[in-house]
Amino acid sequence: MGYDGRRLAVVVAVAAAAMACWAAETRGVAAWGAPQPAAPCMYIFGDSLVDNGNNNNILSLARANYRPYGIDFREGPPGRFTNGRTMVDFLSDMLGLRPPLVPPYAAARPADLPRGANFASGASGILAETGNNLVSNHHTPKTTYRPVSLAGAPTTATATAS
Repeated sequence: MGYDGRRLAVVVAVAAAAMACWAAETRGVAAWGAPQPAAPCMYIFGDSLVDNGNNNNILSLARANYRPYGIDFREGPPGRFTNGRTMVDFLSDMLGLRPPLVPPYAAARPADLPRGANFASGASGILAETGNNLVSNHHTPKTTYRPVSLAGAPTTATATAS
């Protein structure tokens, strides 16, 4: 990981810690004495750092539903790229969401979605090349960009599906 990657990881960790501290201080208490969550729900987007099992049932080498992944879960490997909980699992617990583990979108029921869902997927990214060596996406049309000129306008790029 390069310098910029480490710096981004530190910024994300500091922001998550600050949000958790804020949530712990501002969490309200309902009339019957039960603590209220600091946030009503959590929707997660990301890559393998926060993937919690969305890749389990797709044709991909980027899966973590086997040992040694998830050895801290009694039920077995849930698909996290770690032996236990991820940063967002800890954050949802600190925010007071119950149950604290936000379900992966691939396994979520319609009743789970108002409470949140984890859309993260290992080997995902914003570039077309991201994860090409790990995920079989032969059913997805490949997007290529070619320059076009619009009546005297500077050359711009447009997407075409092939």
